[in-house]
Amino acid sequence: MEGPCSPPTPGKFVVVGGGIAGVTCAEQLAINFPSEDILLITASPVIKAVTNFKQVSKVLEEFDVEEQPSTMLENRFPNIKVIESGVKQLKSKEHCVLTEDGNQYIYKKLCLCAGAKPKLICEGNPYVLGIRDTDSAQEFQKQLTKAKRIMIIGNGGIALELVYEIEGCEVIWVIKDKAIGNTFFDAGAAEFLTSKLIDEKPEAKIAQKRTRYTTEGWKKEVQARANAGNIGSALGPDWHEGLDLKGTKEFSHKIHIETMCEVKKIYLQEEFRISEKKSLTFPRDHHDQSVTTDKEIWPIYVELTNEKIYGCDFIVSATGVTPNIEPFLGGNNFDVGEDGGLKVDDHMHTSLPDIYAAGDICTASWHPSPVWQQMRLWTQARQMGWYAAKCMAAASVGESIDMDFSFELFAHVTKFFNYKVVLLGKYNAQGLGSNHELLLRCTKGQEYIKAVLQNGRMMGAVLIGETDLEETFENLILNQMNLSAYGEDLLDPNIDIEDYFD
Repeated sequence: MEGPCSPPTPGKFVVVGGGIAGVTCAEQLAINFPSEDILLITASPVIKAVTNFKQVSKVLEEFDVEEQPSTMLENRFPNIKVIESGVKQLKSKEHCVLTEDGNQYIYKKLCLCAGAKPKLICEGNPYVLGIRDTDSAQEFQKQLTKAKRIMIIGNGGIALELVYEIEGCEVIWVIKDKAIGNTFFDAGAAEFLTSKLIDEKPEAKIAQKRTRYTTEGWKKEVQARANAGNIGSALGPDWHEGLDLKGTKEFSHKIHIETMCEVKKIYLQEEFRISEKKSLTFPRDHHDQSVTTDKEIWPIYVELTNEKIYGCDFIVSATGVTPNIEPFLGGNNFDVGEDGGLKVDDHMHTSLPDIYAAGDICTASWHPSPVWQQMRLWTQARQMGWYAAKCMAAASVGESIDMDFSFELFAHVTKFFNYKVVLLGKYNAQGLGSNHELLLRCTKGQEYIKAVLQNGRMMGAVLIGETDLEETFENLILNQMNLSAYGEDLLDPNIDIEDYFD
C-alpha cells in the first residue's frame, strides 16, 4: 500500500523532460525569472545540454549536444531545481504533477517535453534492439563486438549513421522505400551517398565533441530504471563518435540493401528449425541473383515481405519514434495529433489551460509557413523549447508575442556519411504536388545540389558537401524572388550565384 503523499511543492514554472527541449525551456525561464524557482522533472540522472551553439545564418544553426550530470545545470542556473523522478500522473484540473517518488508539484505554467520513444518492430524480443539513448547505444556496441551479421530495419537518421559507421560485420539493411534516407533525400541524393558506402572509410576519427558521463554509481540505478521502461532522452547528432562500432570480422564495409520491403515475421532459432524454411547467405554481389541456402545457424531469423529470409545475430529496429504522451493522458482531455503527439497552437500551448509542450512530444497544429514543416529533429527541439519558454513568460505577465522567426523556414544542418548536409524548406517538394521543377548539380564524391522551384520561386533545397550556398539559398527561399529569368544558370558552377543575390 502506498504511504500518504508528501505536501505539494509549489512552483510557478514546472518543466518535464531532461532532453534538449526541456533543458532549453528551463534555462530560458531561469533567465527570464531569476528570482523564481524553475522545477525540471526528469527520470534520468543526466540531462542534455546545448554546447558550441553557432547561428550559421538567419535560420540555420549548428550546435553540439552534451550529456551532463544535472548538477551542472543547477550550478549554471541556481534557480533551476532538478527533480530526478519519472512522472506518475498529471492532474491538470488541480495544476498538479505527481512523481513516481511520491511527491507532488503544483504549477502555474507547465511545459511537457518528455520526448519520444523508439517504435520497436517487436516488443520483448532480446534479439531486437532499439537505439534511442546513450544506454541503448552502449548496449548495441556491446552486442556488436560478438556479431558476425546484423540486420538494420529503418531508413531514418540513426539507420543511415549506423550503416556507415559499422565495420567488420555483415549488415543487411531493410528499407520500405526505393532509396536510402527517404526522410531526407530523393533518389538522386541517395545514389550520390550510396557510392560512399562502398568506399573504404578514412581511418582518422574526428575528435569526439560530446562528453560522456558514465559514472559507475549511476549505472545500476539507470539500468534498473531502463528495465522498468523509463526512456532516456534522445541521442546527440554525433552519438556514434567515440563508440567503437566493430563486429568480429576483419573487413571494413559489407552492406546489402533490401529495398521496398518490410519485416513479415521474426523466428527464434528453434521456431525456425521447426518451420523447415530455408534462409539465404549474405549476397556477395548486387548483380548476382543466384540463391544459396545458408548453412550457418543464427540466433534469430527474419522473413521479409519480399519472401527472402536471412539469419542474423540481432536486429536493430530504427523505424522512428512515437511521442511519449502516456504518462500525461490519464484523466486529462488533451487534443492528440494523428502522429500521436500533443497538439500545440502557435504559442506552443496544448488544448488544456496553462499546459505547454515542446520537442518530440508535440504536434505543431497551427497553420504553418509554406516552407516550414515539423520534423522530430534536434534543431526543432531546441527552437521549440526556447520559444515555449518565451510564450510561458509572456502569458504569465499578460503580454502577447509574435511567432518566432525560426518557424518561417525549415532549416537543418547535419552530417551523413561524413558529408555536410543542409536541408532547407520543402527540400523534397513535400506537399507541392506535381507543380514544381527541380534543378540539380552533382559532382561525384564531392557535392550534390538540388533546388526545388515552384512558379519560378525557390521553395526548398538539399545541399550535400561543402557548397557554401546555404545562406544564398535561404535568402532566395525567404524573399520568394522570381528566378524564372535565370533558368538553369542558377546552378551553373561557372557562375558565382552568391554575387548575384547577396
